[in-house]
Amino acid sequence: MMPYSEVIRQLMIEKGLSQEKLARILHVNQTTVGQWLRGKKKPSYDNILAFYTEFGITPDELFGVAK
Repeated sequence: MMPYSEVIRQLMIEKGLSQEKLARILHVNQTTVGQWLRGKKKPSYDNILAFYTEFGITPDELFGVAK
């Protein structure tokens, strides 16, 4: 089970995104992305929907919920 911070980090690597670019895509502050990556803050409901809409990442995938 991979923590959400690592899922986000892997997404950024795969898509070639900086924190700034990911923040722009998801309409959040770059600081928020940094907090996600450090595990200091979890994505909100709206952010979770944005991850799904923009990248097709389901909430289960984002938070490593085993099926």
